[in-house]
Amino acid sequence: MEHVPGSFGTSASFALRFGQTIFSAASLIFIYLAMVMAIVTPWSILLALTDTYSVLVKLLPQELRVLSIVFAGDFVLSFLSLGGACAVASATELLASADGKICDGSLCIQYQVSAALAFLCWFLLLASALFNFWSLPSLYY
Repeated sequence: MEHVPGSFGTSASFALRFGQTIFSAASLIFIYLAMVMAIVTPWSILLALTDTYSVLVKLLPQELRVLSIVFAGDFVLSFLSLGGACAVASATELLASADGKICDGSLCIQYQVSAALAFLCWFLLLASALFNFWSLPSLYY
């Protein structure tokens, strides 16, 4: 099996999962993306633990079914987090432009920070999905 940097079970994948966990947990602290990030955080933690085990044992997961599930989960969750981030960003912009009485300074800043963290989480999830998609054909040969 060809080792694709960033694919499931590598140290680069662990770094991506760690970033996803940090950004999704930080976005949960600001509460506004709670539904999506409540799914992304345990998913990223579980796969980060699996990546850690794979790196320590130096054994990459080579089952097509496992890698397909990881790819599908990353792909779906990346677009869910993108949708949540876009929704929060657009709602924040709408509230901020509405005469300023609806959204005071600290509330709008919390929304903006939550949306920014969700965008960063989306970027890392999509990168993980693309790396895993890239490594899928190597399981056939």
